[in-house]
Amino acid sequence: MNRPDILTQPTAQLPSNQNLALFRVYIGYRSLLSVVLLIMLVSPNTRQLVGSLNPALYVGVSLAYLATSVPLVGSLSTRLKQSQRLMVVVFLVDIIAITLLADTSGGMVSGLPILLVITVAASAVLISNRTLATLIAALSVLAILLDTVWLILRGTLETNTLFPAGLLGLLIFGVSLMVQPIAHRLGRAEELARNRASDLYTLQRLNEQIVQHMQTGILLVNSEGMVRVMNKAAAGLLAPERPVTVEHGRQLADYCPELADQFEHWKDSGLHRAKPFTVMEGAPPVIANFRELQPNPQREALVFVEDYTPVTQYAQSLKLSSLGRLTASIAHEIRNPLGAISHAAQLLQESPDLSASDQRMADIIQHHCERVNQIVESVMQISRREPPKPEYLLLAPWLTEFVGDYLKAQNRPAEVTIDCDYQELLVEFDPENLQRVLTNLLDNALRHSKLATGKETARVRVDMDFAAHQCQLDVIDTGEGIPPTELSKLFEPFYTTIEEGSGMGLYLCKELCEINNANLNYHPTNGGESCFRISMNQRAL
Repeated sequence: MNRPDILTQPTAQLPSNQNLALFRVYIGYRSLLSVVLLIMLVSPNTRQLVGSLNPALYVGVSLAYLATSVPLVGSLSTRLKQSQRLMVVVFLVDIIAITLLADTSGGMVSGLPILLVITVAASAVLISNRTLATLIAALSVLAILLDTVWLILRGTLETNTLFPAGLLGLLIFGVSLMVQPIAHRLGRAEELARNRASDLYTLQRLNEQIVQHMQTGILLVNSEGMVRVMNKAAAGLLAPERPVTVEHGRQLADYCPELADQFEHWKDSGLHRAKPFTVMEGAPPVIANFRELQPNPQREALVFVEDYTPVTQYAQSLKLSSLGRLTASIAHEIRNPLGAISHAAQLLQESPDLSASDQRMADIIQHHCERVNQIVESVMQISRREPPKPEYLLLAPWLTEFVGDYLKAQNRPAEVTIDCDYQELLVEFDPENLQRVLTNLLDNALRHSKLATGKETARVRVDMDFAAHQCQLDVIDTGEGIPPTELSKLFEPFYTTIEEGSGMGLYLCKELCEINNANLNYHPTNGGESCFRISMNQRAL
C-alpha cells in the first residue's frame, strides 16, 4: 500500500542518557585495555616492556582494573541521576590505575602515561561540567609529574625525563581545553536537532488532526490517479460504507468515474470547470476542485471534494425568498377581484329568476373560484414559510399519534397502516413541517388508491440505510403510479395529474423536506406500488 512518509515520534532523552551510550563505549575500551595489558605481561615478545619493576603489583592492578568494568554498565542503567558522579569516579580510578601500571613499568619510558590522553579526552566529552573535566586533566598531569619525580628519587629514571613528562602534561591540558568546547557545541547541536524533530512531529500531528476534522474532503492523488491519503470527510462523501483506513492505495475511478474523468481532464488541459455530480444513486451532490502540489517532482495533486447540498439549499432559499415576495404580492392582488367574482356568483345563485343554464354557469364560476383560491392559499403558504424549528422525534410513537389524528380528522372510511420495527429511532425534523408533508402525501395516496381500487388505503413504512446513516420514511399507495415520461415534472409547481388538484402539494412537500436537510423522491416498489420516500438524517438507534 503506497503511503506518504510519516514522521515517528522522537524519544525524549536527557543529556545523561545521551552520554550513557558513549560512556558504555568507553567502558568497553578500558576493559579491552586491561586485557591487552595482561597479555603484554604474559607474551614473551612484550614481557620486558611492562611490569618490569613490580610484576605482582602490575598483575594486581590490571586485574582490578578489569574487574571494575563489569558492574559499571548495569549500575549506570539503574542510577541515571548519579551518572555524572559515577563518571568522575571512574575517571579517577583510571588515572590511578594507569599511573600505577606506568610506575611498575618504568614511568615515561614505558609509554603507558600516554593513555591518560584518551582518558582526559573522554572525560571532556562525557562530563558536561567543564570545571570537573578540567580537574580530571589537572589530576592526570599531577599524577604523571609525581610518578616521574618518585621514580627519579628512586634512581629508576634520569632527571631529564621531567621534560617529556611536562610536554605530556601540556598535551593533556591542550586536549582537554580543545575537546570541551567541541563537545559542548555538539551537545547543543544534538539537543537542537532533537527539539526540531519534536516540533516537526507535533506540527505534523496538528496538521493531521486539522485535515481529518475538516468538513471538506481532501485526497492526495499521484499522477497515475491512485489515492495515497484521504481524510474522514472524503471517505464519508466517496465511500461512506467503508472505513477510511482501508481506502488508501485505491484508484480514483474506484470511488467515482465522473471524479476520475474530471481529474484526468484537469491533468491534461490544466483547466477545470467545477461541475456537481453524484457518487451513487441517492447520494448528495458533490463538487471537486484540484490543486497541484508545488514543488512536486512526482506530480502529486490535491483533490478537494465538498458537499454541494448547502450551496443548492442556499440558492433554493434565495429563490424561494424572491419567489415568496413576488407571489405574495400577486396573490394579494388576485385575492381581491377573486373575492368579488365569487361573491357575485353566489348572488347569482340566489336569484329566483335564474335559468337552469345560467345556474350551471354560476356553479362553474364558483367552482373555479374555489380552485384559484386554493392555488392562492398554497402560494401564500410558501411565501409565509418561516425557517424550520427542528426537534428530535422518536419516529415510531410520533407516527402512531399522527396517523390516529389524521384518520380521525378524515371522518370517512380510510385505512392507513404503519410498518416500523425501529421503536427507538430518533430523527431530526420540524414536527409541524413533517406533519404537513405527511398529510399531503397521505391525501394523495388515499385519493389515487380510491381511483384505482375503489378503497382508500395507504401504508407508511420505516426502513434504515445504515451505509448512509439515513432513515427512509415511505408513503405507499395502490394507485396506478406515475408514468416514466412524467417523472421529471413530478415536483414542479402547478403540475398535477387530476383535474381538481392545484399542482402545489408535492412542490411544497419537496421544499419543506429540503429545508429540513431531507430529500423527497419517488421510488416505485418492486410490486408496482407507488412510493414517495422521505430520506432524513438518523440521530440514534
